[in-house]
Amino acid sequence: MPGYPPKVTSPRSYTTRNPRVRHTLTVLLATIASTTALSWCINAQQTDPGKAPVVVQPGAPGQPSKTLPPSTRAVLPPPSPADVAFMQGMIMHHSQAIEMTALIPSHSDNKDLQSLGARIRSSQADEIAFMKRWLAARGEPTSMAMAGHSGMDMSKEAAPPMPGMLTSAQMDALRKAKGADFDRLFLTGMIQHHGGALTMVKDLFDTAGAGQDSGVFNFATDADNSQRAEIRIMQSMLEKKSSGEN
Repeated sequence: MPGYPPKVTSPRSYTTRNPRVRHTLTVLLATIASTTALSWCINAQQTDPGKAPVVVQPGAPGQPSKTLPPSTRAVLPPPSPADVAFMQGMIMHHSQAIEMTALIPSHSDNKDLQSLGARIRSSQADEIAFMKRWLAARGEPTSMAMAGHSGMDMSKEAAPPMPGMLTSAQMDALRKAKGADFDRLFLTGMIQHHGGALTMVKDLFDTAGAGQDSGVFNFATDADNSQRAEIRIMQSMLEKKSSGEN
């Protein structure tokens, strides 16, 4: 029939357009290769349980595979310094957000704000736990060394060490406010805070060689999406307050 066979576009034309697509395909190919090697090991064990498992490292395209010694152990590749700094910095960043949300129950009767604060507190506590595990698995400290910094209470710093973090004066004002004043300061402060996190994610992906680790890439992408959504929610809440709605 006319028009057949259909024209097939090379996959390369897709992968060169979008860095996230390139990253996803790279991770997928690496996973396939690892899974293939693992399946060969399992097959060897099942064939002759008395022998040590055979560890096979697939070769690059066009290259032969290698049989590795049984003592071979998987080792994580060295992390990008930018990835480490991002995770350490985001732990600090999240810690202040949790400190802010902890004020809500005693400072506001706004049910919507209480619900939002609980969600932020829960999600960011879970993310801190993930980031600490990621750093520990790579032998990296979970806190970032900073001149003049001690402990995790970011609110006592003279200036915010990370984009969007509230200053000491802003945190003091938030602690002293009650009711509607607290609600307004919390919403404006958390919008500022979330905006800083978006800046940190952008800076990560703008850094050459950073954000290629699948764990960092997925975490940063999810954080970007969730915090953009929460910013829209908080902006809507502020607009309702400005218009006098409950």
